[in-house]
Amino acid sequence: MGTETKSNSYTGQISTSGGNPKVMKDSLSLVRQTVNQQSQSNQNQYQNDTDNDNHLNSNSKSYSNATKTNQPETNHTEKNISPSTNESKKIIVPFVPIFVEEADVIQGAKELLKVIRPNWDLAHVEFKSFTDGITNKLVGCFHKPTTKLKRSDQKDDDDKEQQEPYVPPIKVEDQPAVQEEDEHEDEEEFTANGETDGLPLQYSDNVVLVRVYGNKTDLLIDRKAETQNFLLLHTYGLAPSLYATFKNGLVYEYVPGTTLNTESVLCPEIWPLVARRMAEMHRKVRKNVGDIVGGAASAEVNAAADAAKPLPMIWTKTQSFLDLVPERFTDAEKHKRVKGTFLPICRLREEFNSLYKYLVALDSPIVFSHNDLLLGNVVYTKCMKTVNFIDYEYADYNFQAFDIGNHFAEMCGVDEVDYTRYPKREFQLQWLRVYLEEYLQRTNIQSEEVDLLYVQVNQFALASHIFWTVWSLLQAEHSTIDFDYVGYAFLRYNEYLARKEEFLSLTAASQKNNK
Repeated sequence: MGTETKSNSYTGQISTSGGNPKVMKDSLSLVRQTVNQQSQSNQNQYQNDTDNDNHLNSNSKSYSNATKTNQPETNHTEKNISPSTNESKKIIVPFVPIFVEEADVIQGAKELLKVIRPNWDLAHVEFKSFTDGITNKLVGCFHKPTTKLKRSDQKDDDDKEQQEPYVPPIKVEDQPAVQEEDEHEDEEEFTANGETDGLPLQYSDNVVLVRVYGNKTDLLIDRKAETQNFLLLHTYGLAPSLYATFKNGLVYEYVPGTTLNTESVLCPEIWPLVARRMAEMHRKVRKNVGDIVGGAASAEVNAAADAAKPLPMIWTKTQSFLDLVPERFTDAEKHKRVKGTFLPICRLREEFNSLYKYLVALDSPIVFSHNDLLLGNVVYTKCMKTVNFIDYEYADYNFQAFDIGNHFAEMCGVDEVDYTRYPKREFQLQWLRVYLEEYLQRTNIQSEEVDLLYVQVNQFALASHIFWTVWSLLQAEHSTIDFDYVGYAFLRYNEYLARKEEFLSLTAASQKNNK
């Protein structure tokens, strides 16, 4: 379902709204010192990252620091976790003691930039409030480069006439802006590769994203765990850089590209990238040495780790959400709408518990999952032929089939939900075969393996519907964002009821033979 990450479609209006965020001024000098240390560390690492770029796979190189996934880092003191050894080294992520008011996000972003980007002239920063977020709020801060960038056809004489630095426009939707690191640092002229219509490429060093948490979203999300997940995934080249945290949000690296929609997610040049990227996350990411990863691990590893198998996110989160749903909603109109179907909440809990008992018996592997892969959380960079996932609020260990089934359900949209878009069997089988090739690291995938996963995925999609139903009920009580959460709860639950019998009747050939 869509959390605030829907807003990462990088569309919005330039704003200069004012306001005064709550700032602890006396602490900011210490934060600046930490930021400077981090910046120096990043500069030291830059050349190493550039030298190694040609050795990265097509997806991992999407992030500027992705080379850290391939080589243990021993040259610097402020480094990330090495995925190969899982040994921690100190990671400096500055905390800025600022509380940003939801009504004054732009002004709050300005105060943050004064601390984490003290060399930026705010007079040359464009702020874009990204729309359509239904949990949190997101602002893009686009710094105009101090060094003039030229079009490839621009002559030197034009430079003298141009007083203001050239600012690459922010592309939206069909023609995304793309950020790449230039291989020659001493060159000032950049040419585009066709994706930006002859305009210079956007640079991530000149863009930061500021995300402000929605009202009482701490009831739904463990923010400390979210930050840890962000850093963990970054070490595997699966997440951008986290620049800072503040009292009610994060500041992080801009991911270049365009978020998917209900049409592009089905494009043959895009969906295999999504399948492989998800499989890569499921196969590689570990929180701790010995974490169980189900089918991708050896029998010995699985047996040794069975006693410490992590509880799946779908169980722990759904139970905690159910505990928080009020028996009487503060808004009388909302209460009237939900009471007949969803209250008392014990009925929904019984429905979920019964379904969960059935799903556990399917023995889907437990892997580190994104758990919220709606279309707005998948960013496609055309010129690099890559996709990246963004926003990790719900990332945690979970059933493999849930992550996939949830993504399939999200193919139907959020703003305009149309469940006739749910992917057909033929498409799913193709998608799942590509996924298994990456996840199992072999090409001889048997039809029986694909068929079994197909059954598991569609049955776990039912759990996705219940999970986001309960989530929507909680948001309906607490969120201040203008979105019909009650209506969305009904959409998800009605689809659950409509598909329940069909999906639970699915049986793979291997399951039939075992009966």
